[in-house]
Amino acid sequence: MAVAPFQNLIEDFSRYLQTFQLFLECSTEQQCMREFTQKTLPEILSSIGTGQDTINVMGVGSGTGVIDLDVLHQLRLLYPETKVDNEVVEPSGDMLHRYKELVSKTPDLDHITFRFNEMTASEFMENWKQRNTDKKMDFIHLIQMLYFIKDPEATVMFFRSLLNIHGKLLIILISGDSGWARLSKTCHAEVCDSEQCQCINSGDVQKFLDARGIPYSKYTLPSQIDISECFSPGDERGELLLDGLIEVVDFSKNASPKLRAEVLQLLKHPECSREENGRVMFNINLEAFILDP
Repeated sequence: MAVAPFQNLIEDFSRYLQTFQLFLECSTEQQCMREFTQKTLPEILSSIGTGQDTINVMGVGSGTGVIDLDVLHQLRLLYPETKVDNEVVEPSGDMLHRYKELVSKTPDLDHITFRFNEMTASEFMENWKQRNTDKKMDFIHLIQMLYFIKDPEATVMFFRSLLNIHGKLLIILISGDSGWARLSKTCHAEVCDSEQCQCINSGDVQKFLDARGIPYSKYTLPSQIDISECFSPGDERGELLLDGLIEVVDFSKNASPKLRAEVLQLLKHPECSREENGRVMFNINLEAFILDP
């Protein structure tokens, strides 16, 4: 099948930021992750820092830092007298700027040392090897970032190898049973020939963890996004949402009428969406994995 002339969304960072902001507005994705960090994660982290002067934390693909600071707040509640060394990995200078702004406006962070690394996960992995350090991490999180990695399995294995004896690795990504995963698997070959974005979901992660015999705990994070505007031709918000869901630039302008119709039909499929008060709510459930060393 010939690949359509689509530009990957991550290659147009301005457009990507627009879709990112709209997703925050229209979806419950960030709320479900914050609920997980506030209600479920504390028990998971309750054993990682016992008796330590400093807890070493690493966030890879941390974005604007909202979830990071939630995690750090939970650690403060668990270990009020313990210092934290927080290593931040994020390739976007704009995102890192927003992260630093958030830190500057948030009180009671004096116990945390922030180390900002403006680089991709792959670049950071090489950088870490060059540091030739034996430093181990007590908590590492890979949240919604494996899509942008050429070799997700090798990446997970690398960061797992950095864990302290009682450390935990958190992975969050789209559920293999979600509407979004179904959409990605259906459309990926037709719209994407870029190596910059992988069509990966929780089912793929579970498969390689099982194949390696690596134990894990798994949690479902229910989430949805209102995609009603996608069905109004020419609607600016709808077009942005379509670009974000399919992860390309100007999908409607470049797609054939047949492909666009197929995508819209799939978006409304009962296995992908449900109607609520006349709105179309698309299933973007996430799954979280917790790994030990």
